[in-house]
Amino acid sequence: MNKGKFVVIDGTDGSGKGTQLNLLSKKLRHLKIPFKTIDFPRYSDNAYGKLAGRYLKGEFGGIKFVSPYLASLAFAGDRLLAKPLIDEWLNKGFLVISNRYASSNKAHMSANIEPGKRKEFMDWLDNLEYKTNKLPRPDLTIFLYVTPEIGQQNVDSKKIREYLEDEKRDILEKDLKHLQDSSEVYLYLSKTEPNWKVINCMSEGKMRSREEIHKEILKVLNKDKILKNG
Repeated sequence: MNKGKFVVIDGTDGSGKGTQLNLLSKKLRHLKIPFKTIDFPRYSDNAYGKLAGRYLKGEFGGIKFVSPYLASLAFAGDRLLAKPLIDEWLNKGFLVISNRYASSNKAHMSANIEPGKRKEFMDWLDNLEYKTNKLPRPDLTIFLYVTPEIGQQNVDSKKIREYLEDEKRDILEKDLKHLQDSSEVYLYLSKTEPNWKVINCMSEGKMRSREEIHKEILKVLNKDKILKNG
């Protein structure tokens, strides 16, 4: 049996990652392509995910109160616990699609490091996730881009998320400067890491339709031979 492909859908905050994962799942069911999906962080599944949720809620203070070296461990630990499941799916030949992955940790945590030290931090985190924790590397990362300003507006239109209780934005989403910095890191990663495809979710300063973005994702998957048809 051939090993399955591993695709990550990542993006700036409010770019519609969850929406696109749902549309893609519907398409894959229609095409009868065996697939599995997973979302990170898993806020209620384990101690690491719960800790990540508490961090994002601001229980430990603002962004500057917790070292990115420490904060990133909660998100990395959540993925580490999911590794056996992801490996099992891939070994059984499933197409595995993840909403966010190590790339999200790298972008958001690096944004809280002074620019001159970001490369050192990213190398450390890459070593932690992929060498120490031995996570599978994605075959393809699809990066959805929206400007931080539009992203904040989109976040405000989301349904209430359980881990935030009655808050609309987590501590990262509240901070426009952080969103701008993490967006810069994401774009840097899209140019320096292998197998990244960037999809601009905006046109003339406005969000493109979810259907239009979905079609572009399908084109990317077909071009990279992830899908055999569609």
